[in-house]
Amino acid sequence: MSVAGSQQRTFLDLLAQLRPHWRRDRNLPARIQALLARHRAFGSRDRRLYRELIYTTLRYLPWIEPALDRDPALAVQLVASLAADSPATANFRAAHATAAPPAGEKTELLPAWFRAHCPEAFAPDQLDALLSRAPLWLRLQTADPARVTAEFDRLGWRFETSPILPTALRLLDEVDVTKTDAYRHGLIEVQDLGSQLVLASAGIAPGGRWLDACAGAGGKTLQLAALLGPAGHIDAHDIRPTALAELATRAARAGLDNIAILPPSLTAAYDGILIDAPCSGTGTWRRAPHLKWTTTEADIAAAAATQLSLLAAFTPLVRPGGRLIYATCSLSHRENEDVLAAFLRAHRAFAAEPPARDFGAPLRGGGLTLLPALHNTDGFFVAALRYVDSVG
Repeated sequence: MSVAGSQQRTFLDLLAQLRPHWRRDRNLPARIQALLARHRAFGSRDRRLYRELIYTTLRYLPWIEPALDRDPALAVQLVASLAADSPATANFRAAHATAAPPAGEKTELLPAWFRAHCPEAFAPDQLDALLSRAPLWLRLQTADPARVTAEFDRLGWRFETSPILPTALRLLDEVDVTKTDAYRHGLIEVQDLGSQLVLASAGIAPGGRWLDACAGAGGKTLQLAALLGPAGHIDAHDIRPTALAELATRAARAGLDNIAILPPSLTAAYDGILIDAPCSGTGTWRRAPHLKWTTTEADIAAAAATQLSLLAAFTPLVRPGGRLIYATCSLSHRENEDVLAAFLRAHRAFAAEPPARDFGAPLRGGGLTLLPALHNTDGFFVAALRYVDSVG
């Protein structure tokens, strides 16, 4: 069998193993990773190829799934024509990208129910962004960018600096940054530009005692630590011990000693609390396209209830005059503006503050919505609230 024929057969076999799960498993990326790892004959380029083909299938599932049923070879051709052109996919695309472009409307590639949650997502530019691969953004953790860029130049890697945030670099090649000296020495962290803009929009001053209430593995915790500087301090809290262990490793690699990992019991009064709340992840659909097909309106309602309860739980820990930063990686107004409005109705001592910088994002209901096409990012929402200590 030819190489092209063998690759087609392998790809179809991988899809057959994943198909029972791709409309129900929110943890599908881990399943994909495990499936590829089981193929011991795969090299790194094989894994990149099949990962790209699988994720392309998920992005365009309403177009690909019917073809799988009636003509699997046509499904392969459609995926090949829609997949990103890269060194890993070049030969596969040359052999199989022979089908005519699908005739469907791109709006079919988002769940119909989502239009009521974020009508802007259905605009042509936002659709194009949501259907494209997410770029690889880095955040500089050094005051001397040349320590990073010089190494990238030596490696022949192409990159560009964000025009709106000089501490953000976008890598233009498919590379492994974890193998670089810059990564090993804590000079860079992988962090989407939209995620970086969440805190950059809030105008956080150096110093002060902060709580990162839903720290997870700590992408924003590390950024907040850099913004606060050595005079500031962050207590990091999360209900997942494994995530906090990863945060501790990343903080040590970055040489940050103003972060403390806390147990679930908290009593301090903070100058600021960041609640980067668990959410539906609708803003991450370009890098996690399976979530388009596994997320329901009931999931969004449940997420909104959790978000409101988290805000209520941590609010008593903000000192008078302190700040509360609420953020999600959702584009649904029901998790964003609606949650914020419900919180403000119930907590009259807090008031929404205008962002220090809006980066061109629309301000609605007291919060910024960072749509993916605006700066080639994931989607985020962020609102800054002040404890004004007066109830009207």
